[in-house]
Amino acid sequence: MPRPSSTRPRFALPPWLAHALRAQRGPVPWNAVIRGALAAGPLLLAGVLADRISLGVVAALGAMLAGINDRPGSRRSSVRRLGVPASGGALGLAVGTYAGQQFGAVPLTLLLTALGLLAGGISAIGPVASGAGTQLLVAAAIGAGMPLPEPGWERALFFVAGAGWLLVLRLALPTPGSGAGDFRFDGERAAVAAVYDAVAQLLDAAGTDEAGTRRAALTAALDHAQDALGGPRLRQYASSADERRLRTQYAAALSLAEAATALAWAGDALHTRVAEGPRRLAAAVRTNTHTGPLPAPARSAPGLRALDDALLHAADAFDRGGDTDDLHTRRRTVAAQLRTAVDSGGREYGLRVALCFGAGAAVAQAMNHAHWYWIPATAVFLVKPDLGPLASRVLCRAAGTVLGAVVFAGFAAVLPRPEGLVALVAVSGALIPVATRHFAAQTAVVTVLVLALVMVGGEPQASWSRILETLVACALVLVVGHLPMPGQRGGGVRARLARAGEAAQAYLQHVMSGSDDRQARWVLRREAYRTLAEARTAIAHSAAELPALARHTEGTEEVAATLERLVDTATACAVHRDDTGRLTRRHTQHLAELLDELGERRERAGLRMRAP
Repeated sequence: MPRPSSTRPRFALPPWLAHALRAQRGPVPWNAVIRGALAAGPLLLAGVLADRISLGVVAALGAMLAGINDRPGSRRSSVRRLGVPASGGALGLAVGTYAGQQFGAVPLTLLLTALGLLAGGISAIGPVASGAGTQLLVAAAIGAGMPLPEPGWERALFFVAGAGWLLVLRLALPTPGSGAGDFRFDGERAAVAAVYDAVAQLLDAAGTDEAGTRRAALTAALDHAQDALGGPRLRQYASSADERRLRTQYAAALSLAEAATALAWAGDALHTRVAEGPRRLAAAVRTNTHTGPLPAPARSAPGLRALDDALLHAADAFDRGGDTDDLHTRRRTVAAQLRTAVDSGGREYGLRVALCFGAGAAVAQAMNHAHWYWIPATAVFLVKPDLGPLASRVLCRAAGTVLGAVVFAGFAAVLPRPEGLVALVAVSGALIPVATRHFAAQTAVVTVLVLALVMVGGEPQASWSRILETLVACALVLVVGHLPMPGQRGGGVRARLARAGEAAQAYLQHVMSGSDDRQARWVLRREAYRTLAEARTAIAHSAAELPALARHTEGTEEVAATLERLVDTATACAVHRDDTGRLTRRHTQHLAELLDELGERRERAGLRMRAP
């Protein structure tokens, strides 16, 4: 007879500790590793050879901070992802330098606090704005707390030049192994192909418990493709055949994604042949070739008929190329971005950043250290919620700093100067793209790089003092992170969830209106799923906080899940109405139940937003 299974509960780590131990997985980004090796190290070497070491340090620092933002994606999107934060850093470096030269400790601290309030609010706008706000404050602390002989404008110029050098490498170097079409668009090509793969995986998962996870993965793939194709351009419209082709292929994927979502919502398992068409389309995108014949799914249900029609449309678009320039995304106006910066999430984050940054600057100056930038700069990174829960950030930062400082102390004892330290900077720059998979590993690598930079610049070996200063910054951010703030706690989560609710409402209203404008519908659907994904990320981070913080957003996960099911149902309604011209009782009843459930869960979570 089989032995009875044990009923003892398995030991589970608390969420805040489990998050700190979790690391991302994936292949080594060798192209980013090569760029990292060619960025900060060579710039520092050029400064040493030209006998302008301090400017070499500043340029290498700009390249290092840009390297932290050098994530996978298209070359075009990297212009904004690297360039905007670098511009913010240059501004902060100039402001910090001049303020440090002109102001005493008290007015300087007040100025940096005000700068933290401004940068914190701006950071709530989005990932690029968050990077810009972070570099603005970090560079301001360095400018005020690292005495260098050059004026502020010159330091800012070389900071931008360092980041610009990495951007040039990003735009000019081909990706290893890319051989299909124009190598300049290999990031876009990979992103669009990933959308078709995600559609196929969702179809495979229809009728299983994995369908929800696969639908979320499809949303992430579509978001990434939109961002990859939507970067800045010199011309208003796509100017090359490869770019126009990729945009057409992305647009053709939207109807496939809609049909796949409707089929997953229906809950019936599908034949494996159904997913073969999207997989062949993904291969055609990657190899920049024609699709060949596509297997047609059965047309026995509205979702299958919609999928078949979408495959035929995609095959035609692939063969004739197309000339679409619409990415089906809603452009956020400046006014909308400013509203995000001053809403409840922006205000709460701005206040915390201001308190942490200002208090860090005050404590650092009170310690009477000549190079006092480390505490406020560390506090800026620790206070960022997009890097994970607060307790996880603090643990990883402390552990990473200790490890990095110990490793650097060992290297500093044996390496020749300055050539050995320059080589250490180059190696650390190459390791940053790999180390970004875990905050502690990234902190350790950056600590080694920065300590090597400042030692080349003339500072004494400071490993042990950096450990102490990091622990001070960790304690400071932990205290400020748990302080009560004006208004309702969890403002960032609630603001994102409110935007997701408004987007879901707009999409549902368009579907129920019976409009034939599919282009507008796809724009609204993309907006609804994108905002829901952003809300989900913020909720997951909040749920992994210490209980004192996590309790303020209890119930928001259930609200987000209900909103997702509502948007999925609206998509199924749209596909069914396209096919039959009407909705079934199952659709309308399910919508009514979800709306009632959403209202109840919003009330339990204490959310004040309009129901769809």
